[in-house]
Amino acid sequence: MNLQMGGIQKYCLVLFLSVLSISLTATFGDSSTDSYWLLRIKSELTDSEGVLASWSLQSDMCRWYGVKCSNDWTRVVGVDLSGAGLSGSISPDFAHLVALQKLDLSSNSLTGSIPPELGSLKNLEELLLYSNFLSGKIPSEIGLLEKLEVLRIGNNRLSGEITPYLANCTDLEILGLASCELNGSIPIEIGYLKHLKSLNLQKNSLTGHIPEAIGDCHELQNFSAAGNALEGGIPMAFGKLEFLQTLNLAENRLSGEIPTEVGNLSNLRYLNLLGNRLVGGIPSELNQLNQLEILDLSKNSLSGMINLSASHMKNLKYLVLSENFLLGGIPASICDGETNLQNLFLSGNNISGGFPSELLKCSSLQALDLENNSLNGAIPSGIDRLERLTDLRLNNNSFTGTIPLEIGNLSNLKNLALFHNSLAGRIPAEIGKLQRLTIVDLYENQMSGTIPRELTNCSSLTGIDLFANHFEGSIPSTMGKLKNLDFLDLRQNDFSGPIPPSLGYCKKLQVLALADNRLSGALPPTFRFLTDLTTLSLYNNSLTGTLPESLFLLKNLTIINLSHNMFSGSIAPLTGSSSLRLLDLTNNSFSGPIPSTLAESRTMARLRLGQNLLAGNIPVELGRLTELTFLDLSSNNLMGEIPDEFSYCKQLAHLLLNRNQLTGMIPSWLGSLRALGELDLSSNNFNGTVPAEVGSCSSLLKLSLHNNNLSGKIPPEMGNLTSLNVLNLQKNNLSGEIPSTIQHCRKLYTLRLSENFLTGGIPSELGKLTELQEMLDLGKNLLSGVIPSALGNLMKLERLNLSFNDFRGEVPPSLGQLTSLHALNLSNNLLHGQIPPTLSKFPLTSFLGNEKLCGLPLNSCIQSLGSERKKLSNTAVAGIMVAIVFTSTVIVMVLLYIMLRIWCNWRKVSISSSDSGGFERKKEEEKWVYGDERNGEYWKVNSLAFVSSPEKQMPTPTCIFHLKMEMDSMENTLV
Repeated sequence: MNLQMGGIQKYCLVLFLSVLSISLTATFGDSSTDSYWLLRIKSELTDSEGVLASWSLQSDMCRWYGVKCSNDWTRVVGVDLSGAGLSGSISPDFAHLVALQKLDLSSNSLTGSIPPELGSLKNLEELLLYSNFLSGKIPSEIGLLEKLEVLRIGNNRLSGEITPYLANCTDLEILGLASCELNGSIPIEIGYLKHLKSLNLQKNSLTGHIPEAIGDCHELQNFSAAGNALEGGIPMAFGKLEFLQTLNLAENRLSGEIPTEVGNLSNLRYLNLLGNRLVGGIPSELNQLNQLEILDLSKNSLSGMINLSASHMKNLKYLVLSENFLLGGIPASICDGETNLQNLFLSGNNISGGFPSELLKCSSLQALDLENNSLNGAIPSGIDRLERLTDLRLNNNSFTGTIPLEIGNLSNLKNLALFHNSLAGRIPAEIGKLQRLTIVDLYENQMSGTIPRELTNCSSLTGIDLFANHFEGSIPSTMGKLKNLDFLDLRQNDFSGPIPPSLGYCKKLQVLALADNRLSGALPPTFRFLTDLTTLSLYNNSLTGTLPESLFLLKNLTIINLSHNMFSGSIAPLTGSSSLRLLDLTNNSFSGPIPSTLAESRTMARLRLGQNLLAGNIPVELGRLTELTFLDLSSNNLMGEIPDEFSYCKQLAHLLLNRNQLTGMIPSWLGSLRALGELDLSSNNFNGTVPAEVGSCSSLLKLSLHNNNLSGKIPPEMGNLTSLNVLNLQKNNLSGEIPSTIQHCRKLYTLRLSENFLTGGIPSELGKLTELQEMLDLGKNLLSGVIPSALGNLMKLERLNLSFNDFRGEVPPSLGQLTSLHALNLSNNLLHGQIPPTLSKFPLTSFLGNEKLCGLPLNSCIQSLGSERKKLSNTAVAGIMVAIVFTSTVIVMVLLYIMLRIWCNWRKVSISSSDSGGFERKKEEEKWVYGDERNGEYWKVNSLAFVSSPEKQMPTPTCIFHLKMEMDSMENTLV
């Protein structure tokens, strides 16, 4: 049963193959013919342009597009489908075209790898697969193609190393592997290719040294390995390649000196060694290359003098020695005798001296580039002898004098670059004769005068740059004649008057820069015609008026800077372009609301509207500007809260909203703006606390929240701002202690916490802020304790304010170490002791309001001590005097009482015994009561005299009562 089933399966398989064979035969024909395999190859290709429509069994194979047959019309010997618009992969079935001699599939869109089966095409002489999208490695089977003469597979995505098996293709004449992704080194087996005439390896990632074996390719005419990473020296073996015409080793990492053997290459026409690391001088042997047309040694480290002679190198057209370390003057030999030199590039060296008159002999010169050297002196008046000159670049030197009038005779001149010199004088009117002139770059000189109207006759001008000179007067009203002008830069001059309306007729203008002048008046309404304008820079002028509504039509504007003028009115006319990236209107008088239409410029990076009269709320739509890096709305009349939509502006680095009337709390989402480097919300009406989330802004350099109504504590998260330079929280209602975490803000330059209600002491950790320089201001708080000596570590500090607090103790001597300090205020505290002598240079006001503080500039501590002692002595004396007076008074009263008792007793006796005692009694009484007027004696208590009046004398029986009254009177007086 199993055997029967096996037989059935075998029968079915044979039947299937038979059917398939019949089907393929019907579709592609007989498999023994080349047409069969060509049709199979066609089936694997995508023919978007229909070039393979002729490939069918209905027509003769030898008449198919791109097919070449043998003489007997039986075999295919060539397939040329170059540039046919084909895509797909290269079929391995090409291997069945055994008579194939040429296969050209170049300049298509083929993908995949190179089939190794192509190595079986023993008769193949040319394989052209360049300019496709092929990938993978170069198959080693290519080395089996012993008759191969041309292999061009460059400009693909081939990778890996160059297979050494190519050395088996000993008949190879052309090997093109350029513009791929090949790596590794150049195989030394390359020397086996004795018939090789052209080797192109440029624009790969090849490394290592150029093998000396290259010198064995005796028939080599062209060798290019530019744009790789080859190292080491240039092999001397190149000197053996007597047929070499092109040697291109540019943009590698070759080092060492240029071998003198290169001078043996008598057929060399093109030598390019630019962009390497070659050193030493230029070999004089190069003068032997009398067939040389192009010599480029630029961007190396060559030094020494230029010792090349045009009299030997008579065919030289391009001499490029730029960006080396060549010095000395330009040799006279460079233009000796008859010369065909057309382009001389010597820029970026150390060439010195004046403009060599010998150069004027190079009448064939078309481009002369001497920029970035140390040339000086005047530009010679004979410059017009270079009558073929199209490009003259003398910029970045030290040329002086004026531009010669003869420059107007250079009728072929297109580009004139004389910028960054010391040229003076005027622009010659003769320049107006240069009808081919396209670029005039005269910026950064000392030129003056006006712009000659004749310049506007140069109808081909596309660019004029007169930046940073001393030109004056008005901008010519004829500027509108320059219909091709696309760049005009007149910044930093002394131009005055209005902007000419004719500028609006330069309709190709893309960049208009008139900033830093003295221009006045309004913007011309003709600006509406500048529809190609991308940059409008008018800052630092005296322009006035409102903006023309027609500016809204300028849809291509990307940069607008009208800052520091006197414009007024609405800014809405500037919102017509959705391509705006920079809008700066700072310091004008613009008013009205901020247009929400600004949000349509989604690529806006810098929006600066500060110092205007703008009012209303901040439009929430501005939160759509997610590429915004700089937002300045400061010094306006804006109100309301900060829109939460700004939290989407994650690239914001500068947010300036200070000096407005904004309210509400400082939003916590500011902590999500990790790119924020400057945050200024000062001088508004914000309340609430300082959000701890601000501590997440790790890039923050400046934080200014001063002059608001903020309360609560300073969050310790401030210590996370390790890049912070400026922290200003003064003039708020903050309370609590200064967090010690601020010590981690090691880059602080300024710290201002004054005019708050901060308590506690100064954290000694502030002494670790050694970069503090501009100010440490803790004044007008409720701080207490001692001034920490650690503040003496702030060696860069220039201003220190601790005034109006409750600091006690002595002034730390360590403050005297602050040699950079030039402003100090410790006034109005409770400090005592001696001021350190090193601080005596500061004025009296630095220490006032500390009663127990002494030393210069206050009173000396010795005088203060004497005053204290004197004060104590006076007090003691006063106390003693009071005690003496009080004791004396008591004693006198006691004695008086005793005497009166005696007197009363005596009077009784006297009355009863004698009548004549009345007179004596009266006299004695008067003396007692009034005192002895001869001696001027009075009762004196605390400098007051008490004299009893005679009318107040009481009868004798009441004498004790009278005494009591007198004593009461004295006590009342003392009290």
